[in-house]
Amino acid sequence: MPEITEVKTAVSAAAGSAGAAAKQAKGARGVLGERTKGGLNPRQAQVAGVRAGRLRTERALSVARVLLGVVLLALVWEFFPRWGLVDSQFVSPLHVVIQTWWKLATDGELWAQVRPSLIRAAAGFTLAIVIGVPLGAAVAWYRPVREIVTPVLEIFRNTAALAILPVFILVLGIGETSKIAIVLYACSFPILLNTISGVANVDTQLLRTARVLGLSPVKTFLQVALPAALPTIFTGIRIAGAASILVLIAAEMVGATAGLGYFINYTQSTYMIPQMYATILTTTLLGLAVNYGLIWLEKRFSRWRA
Repeated sequence: MPEITEVKTAVSAAAGSAGAAAKQAKGARGVLGERTKGGLNPRQAQVAGVRAGRLRTERALSVARVLLGVVLLALVWEFFPRWGLVDSQFVSPLHVVIQTWWKLATDGELWAQVRPSLIRAAAGFTLAIVIGVPLGAAVAWYRPVREIVTPVLEIFRNTAALAILPVFILVLGIGETSKIAIVLYACSFPILLNTISGVANVDTQLLRTARVLGLSPVKTFLQVALPAALPTIFTGIRIAGAASILVLIAAEMVGATAGLGYFINYTQSTYMIPQMYATILTTTLLGLAVNYGLIWLEKRFSRWRA
């Protein structure tokens, strides 16, 4: 069959080019070696009959390296206090922290602190998405809005959220409103700026094609610009997700009667060191859960890129 012969010829040529590139990058190490490493794309690999076992081996090695880093950190945390390299009164061994964490979790004390923090972070984070994405899209899409909003945006985005926390407390009080507001403030700018960048940098050829096809400005935005900007927008959302936890913890240390930040401050001041580290570990796990949850959502919404 002529078509099959042409495909095989193209694949052979691609394989030869990939091999030549691999030889050139053979001596490169680190990021340079990874970026310049030759290889076939998935379709070429499928046609050429490259075994999937090699890909599975590479993934397994990558996962093993990641786990190795975590295990090394755990070993340092466990044995440095035991060996006296750090004071065990101030840095509890890992097994003590895990035991304390489990006790707090089973007693319900941990959930009593996690629940208000989750509510505050989720409320501020959700409001930031609801406000930041449409406003960022409007700033990037409409010149008059951009000219009005940009000066104000530049002023506030260079003001640290924790620097104006006292203002939020004075104006909104020490209750839930001020904490949700500070999370909203901190999360808005990563989402807003990434939305502006994503929409403003949509490929011009896509916009010209939409105009040639007769799409209205609204349809062009919804069907062309927004999907193309989605990966950049999700990057801002992921940054904001981490910021929502970090800023809230700091805010709860200042004025709160419940929450992870409050409990960290309380256990430190009352010399409950294992409980303090258990709560810090909880904030880490919570941040990881938020980050990987958002990565999963990004993949679900960006399937068209595959």
